[in-house]
Amino acid sequence: MPTPPSKNLLKALARRAMTERGLLPDFSPRVLAETAAILGPAGPDGSTRDQRGLLWASIDNDDSRDLDQLSVAEPVTGGAVTILVAVADVDATVKQGSAIDEHARANTTSVYTAAETFPMLPVRLSTDLTSLAEDQDRVALVIEMAVAGDGTVSGSEVYRALVRNHAKLAYDSVAAWLEGRAAAPPRVSQVPGLEEQLRLQDRVARAMKQVRHRHGALSLETLETRAVFEGEAISELRPDDRNSAKDLIEDFMVAANGAVAKYLLGRGLPALRRVLRTPKRWDRIVALANGLGERLPDLPSAPALEAFLTLRRQVDPVHFPDLSLSVIKLLGKGEYAVERPGQSVDGHFGLAVQDYTHSTAPNRRFPDLVNHRLVKAALRGAPSPYLDQELEALARHCTDQEDQAAKVERQVRKCAAALLLAPRIGERFEGLVTGAAPKGTWVRLTNPPVEGKLVRGFEGLDVGDRLRVELLGTNVERGFIDFARAKEAA
Repeated sequence: MPTPPSKNLLKALARRAMTERGLLPDFSPRVLAETAAILGPAGPDGSTRDQRGLLWASIDNDDSRDLDQLSVAEPVTGGAVTILVAVADVDATVKQGSAIDEHARANTTSVYTAAETFPMLPVRLSTDLTSLAEDQDRVALVIEMAVAGDGTVSGSEVYRALVRNHAKLAYDSVAAWLEGRAAAPPRVSQVPGLEEQLRLQDRVARAMKQVRHRHGALSLETLETRAVFEGEAISELRPDDRNSAKDLIEDFMVAANGAVAKYLLGRGLPALRRVLRTPKRWDRIVALANGLGERLPDLPSAPALEAFLTLRRQVDPVHFPDLSLSVIKLLGKGEYAVERPGQSVDGHFGLAVQDYTHSTAPNRRFPDLVNHRLVKAALRGAPSPYLDQELEALARHCTDQEDQAAKVERQVRKCAAALLLAPRIGERFEGLVTGAAPKGTWVRLTNPPVEGKLVRGFEGLDVGDRLRVELLGTNVERGFIDFARAKEAA
């Protein structure tokens, strides 16, 4: 039989991985019928403020159409600035208990694979009716934050508003302009006042970032990749680098998520918190630092770890992503937990914050939609729309499904990497140990940045160790890439 084009093969493998992981690759007829019956985007009610006149803009990936958030900055006296983040009010269209909602609840997240995206919501909603699309009026939840000149957030409020996206912008082109590497994107030049607006947002975001990192938020940087195709054939795995525009949005979203968590706590409603517990393998992180001639305290400390990471970025920027990956593996996984009034849960170790939730991506993540419903209940003075036991079950389910979605994405990345490496059997590569457990030892190559299993010569290795490996073989359908520790030349 002829070999199918690599993109079609990856699509088939992605769909199989979705099903095997208990995720729904397709929308049911009921979901499609409900979607078809929606006549248009949700409109405002009597309590909705009209903020269409503010210079809102979105910054996202070049090809993103499921736009969840907009931002704008307004200067006030004394060097302070008001930062406003508008988040799509998906709940205004997707009603709790509907077939659309049940599908979203089943998967809990959009799944982004190398060859195909499996959206949490039907594309007519996520990329149109519930998207904060350019030049369209949309209802949103607005998180308004007062930011002092030094970057500290002194207060915040949450309300519903009607907003309008005046410019759909992309991370890479905005970053190139902000960093002085290119001219302003055409849309920035076309919208009066937008250049000054974005430079103000960039300045405030940088100040907020400095505050977060002084408190111990971790400066981690990994080599994320995306598959690039020439026609239907995979040609490379291209690094998806961080930049100033991505940092800007991240800083605003972290602050907005913290404000929502505090808002629900202050109103006496529960929340689905996002937590990252104190790392269990802190001793190995300490050992990594010792191996680089640095010292960390015996007990976990986010500020101490951040100081170490900042230093290593300066000393060895080329290998900093490798160190970051090792630390991320040792920190463990984030999860969802319910916080009720009068009770506390763990904070987020990596962000160095106690009050944190997910609320800024309701087109893509179900916990954000749940928290929106809780916020809207608080705005109405109504009780929680979810029972305590239901929230507890949702926290576990969302954590589990997020893990399954990540495994699907990782599986398809491995299949794509196996496709890319298939012609290179017998070649040698520089690598980094990214996992070491009884079930196996894993290595990520420096170039191309792909991961595989070390099937020979793994004795005595641990996360963070460097070595040279030889490619033994690949299995595209299973995403297997097998390496052996290369023997030193005599």
